[in-house]
Amino acid sequence: MDILAQIKEEEATLDGTLPQGFLFASIKNVGEETALVNNVSLPSGEAKTYPFVGKGYQQISYEPKGSTLRILQII
Repeated sequence: MDILAQIKEEEATLDGTLPQGFLFASIKNVGEETALVNNVSLPSGEAKTYPFVGKGYQQISYEPKGSTLRILQII
């Protein structure tokens, strides 16, 4: 693992995952449909944040379900 954290920003329209060990993540549904993040509904216009808690997170899955997710993560 590098000494410095790495920032990754993307827009996702396909199912994917946040990798195990990420330190911070923010996911906003910028599309029109309700998406799923960690098997929980994320309505259009809503955001979800996984704040820094002193250790890495487990892998988290997301499913845009026809929407677009704007994702910022720090690994």
